[in-house]
Amino acid sequence: MIDHTNISVSKLAASKAFYLAALAPLGYAISREFDDAAGFKDDRNNGGDPHGDFWISQGTPQSPRKHIAFNALNRAQVDAFHAAALAAGGQDNGGPGPRPQYHAAYYAAFVLDPDGYNIEAVCHNAG
Repeated sequence: MIDHTNISVSKLAASKAFYLAALAPLGYAISREFDDAAGFKDDRNNGGDPHGDFWISQGTPQSPRKHIAFNALNRAQVDAFHAAALAAGGQDNGGPGPRPQYHAAYYAAFVLDPDGYNIEAVCHNAG
């Protein structure tokens, strides 16, 4: 299991605002901040980095842009993530819906964050 991951963002304040809004439906909030970085932790974090599993830091965005998928407990969370991300300025990259090409219960939504990273919320539960 991955303990934590980090991406570089071009405008830390804008990305913090985006991720606070987009990840809130998944139970994420900022857990630790530095002048040049912020760590996000969800309310299900059971071990691992006590300051979060997802970090953003001021810098030059990676190229090619990464794809990061966040686990949702249910399909309603996927839908809420997508709506919140769009309201926070994200760009639609695949609306909420089934993705049977991955597996029968795969339900996901995709958005591009302010730097063009492909951010996904996914639920693997049927129904």
